[in-house]
Amino acid sequence: MKLAIVILNWNGKELLQQFLPSVIKHSQQATIYVADNASTDDSITFLKNNFPSIKIIQNQENGGYAKGYNDALKQIDEDLYCLLNSDVKVTENWLTPILDEFKQHPETAIIQPKILDYKNKDYFEYAGAAGGFIDKFGYPFCRGRIFNTIEKDQNQYNDTINIFWASGACFFVRKDIFNTLNGFDESFFAHMEEIDFCWRAYNHGYITKYIGTSTVYHVGGATLKNTNPKKTYLNFRNSLFTLVKNANGTIFPLILTRLLLDGIAGVKFLLEFKLEHTFSIIKAHFSFYAHLPSLLKLRKESAKSDNYYHKKSIVWLYFIRKHKYFNCL
Repeated sequence: MKLAIVILNWNGKELLQQFLPSVIKHSQQATIYVADNASTDDSITFLKNNFPSIKIIQNQENGGYAKGYNDALKQIDEDLYCLLNSDVKVTENWLTPILDEFKQHPETAIIQPKILDYKNKDYFEYAGAAGGFIDKFGYPFCRGRIFNTIEKDQNQYNDTINIFWASGACFFVRKDIFNTLNGFDESFFAHMEEIDFCWRAYNHGYITKYIGTSTVYHVGGATLKNTNPKKTYLNFRNSLFTLVKNANGTIFPLILTRLLLDGIAGVKFLLEFKLEHTFSIIKAHFSFYAHLPSLLKLRKESAKSDNYYHKKSIVWLYFIRKHKYFNCL
């Protein structure tokens, strides 16, 4: 099987300069692509002058993570894709256990490695950590990170297990599965499109795995920081999108509960004098209402599964029961 590592870039010359050398050094089994989302800096010139072996795909517009990858991957022929953020440092032999898993287990469709924090290397990184899960109300969480509680890496997650979703920061997927599921939902633009994709994959019976013997380091927030209200808007809106499209059973009581919980989060932001984040949640809800008819249509057309990985509320367990770590759940 042939592997393509595809790095999506938008005005990220400095990140490419810093992190691309580690990818080249430790990824001899792969062909490396940079998919440029219509950058206005000199990223392309920099790549051509300094990394002539890198294949460049130039998208016509900045369609965000979802459309950016959908457009770029249509031009790539390899059997496996690794969608890698431009702010990720990889390590020696990081690809070996991933490729072995794909070769030995054809039922495995999607894989995520262990993701540690580049700035604090003894700890897991927020976006993915040691594999993603989801609760009964559609809230995502990870082994190694629940809400803002992040665990220290003490080799407790050096295993290989099935997970519910894999992080878009370092996302391996079989080409045929990506095409079968029609890629990412471009209405998401950015944030949670990988969770939506993995949920759709799960509903179709495909397996997503975490491989703890492969390690990468992710800066996180290099494109859009956690403190940015736009990130709050996209996360709250896209979470509702994902829930309507993919959750099994009667959807409206579930959505009403989520809207109430989102409202509580908005009040919390208000009490913390983070007014712009409260307005971002309100804006996310209005966008959700506008998209609801099309989401319900997609819901009718998609497969559903009865099972969640976690049938309890992570909000209740974390904030009320004070269960801060995955092994306490």
